[in-house]
Amino acid sequence: MNNFKKVGLTALASSLVATSVYAGEMSVAGSASFTMENYSGTDGGKSLSMGNQLTFTGGGEMDNGMNVSLSFVLDQGDNETDTTTGAGTAPFDSHSLAISSDAMGTITFAGEGASSAQNTIDTTAAGDLWDHTAWGITSATSDGGSALTNASAGKTLRWTLPAMVDGLAADISYNGSSAGEEATIGYAFTYTGVEGLSISYGAGAKGDTTAGTGGTEVTTMKASFAFGPVTAAMSINDYDNTSKSNHEQTSYNVSYAVTEDLSVSYGSETVEEVGASFDAEYDKVAVSYTTGGLTLSASKSTAENVNYDSATEADHWDIGLSFAF
Repeated sequence: MNNFKKVGLTALASSLVATSVYAGEMSVAGSASFTMENYSGTDGGKSLSMGNQLTFTGGGEMDNGMNVSLSFVLDQGDNETDTTTGAGTAPFDSHSLAISSDAMGTITFAGEGASSAQNTIDTTAAGDLWDHTAWGITSATSDGGSALTNASAGKTLRWTLPAMVDGLAADISYNGSSAGEEATIGYAFTYTGVEGLSISYGAGAKGDTTAGTGGTEVTTMKASFAFGPVTAAMSINDYDNTSKSNHEQTSYNVSYAVTEDLSVSYGSETVEEVGASFDAEYDKVAVSYTTGGLTLSASKSTAENVNYDSATEADHWDIGLSFAF
C-alpha cells in the first residue's frame, strides 16, 4: 500500500508540472426559460419566473499531453448576496478549472457552484419532489438535501479517477472547512457497463465544529434501467445526523417515451423522519415535448403529511418553456 501511494503521488506530481499550453478555443452556450407555477396549502399563490444563463467553456492541450479546460457561467441574480444595490445585480455564477489526462483522470477545482461527489448523485429518482412540491418540510430540508453542502459556497476539489473497470466511474471530493463546519469529504461510484442499466452508490461525512452538535453522514443508492421506451428508476438517501432528526428518503419514477419528442412520467417519494407519527409523501405526473432546442413541460404534484403530521397538505402545478441555443 505504501509503495502504491508513493508511485501514485510521484506520477501525479510529475503530470502537474506547469508547461506551455497550445492555443485553444472558447465557446459559448446559452439557455433561457419561462415558468408559471402555483402552490396551494402551506405556501399558496401563483408566480412567474425566468431563467437565463451563458456558459463559457474552452481549453487547450499542454505540450506534455495534458488538457486544461475552463468553465464560467453568467447567470444574473443567481446566489445574489448584494443587499446594497438590490437583488439581481450579480452576474457571476459557477466557475471551475479542470486538468485531465488518460492516466490521471480529471482533477477539477470549482471556485463556486460545485458540491461533494456524493451530492452529484443524490438527486432522487423522481427529481427531488420533497424539495420542489412544498416548502413546509423544514426539518427534512435542513437535515436532508443540504446535509453535505458546505457553507463555503461550494469551493470544491474533485478527482474523477481514470477508468479502472469498463463502465465504472469513480469520484472523490474535498470541500474546505468554513465557520462552524469541518471539511466535507465525499465519494461516488456509478456503473453503466450493462446496456440500459445505471447503478450508483455514494457517501459522505461532515463534522460540525460547534460544540455538542455532532456531524452528518449521508448515503445514496440509486439505480435505473431503460428497456425500449420505458425507463424505471429508484433511489434511497439516508441522512444520519447526531444532533438532529434522522431521515430516510425513498423515491421511484417511471417514464414512457411516447415518441422521440414526447414523454410522460410518474414519480413518488416518501420521506421518513425517525420518531415522527407520519411519513411525508409526494407524487408527481409530468409531460414534456421537445423539438429542436425548445422544450415545453407541464406537471402536477401533490403532497401529504408535509410536516410529518396528518393536517398538512399541499398541491403544486407548473408550466414551463425552455430554450437551448
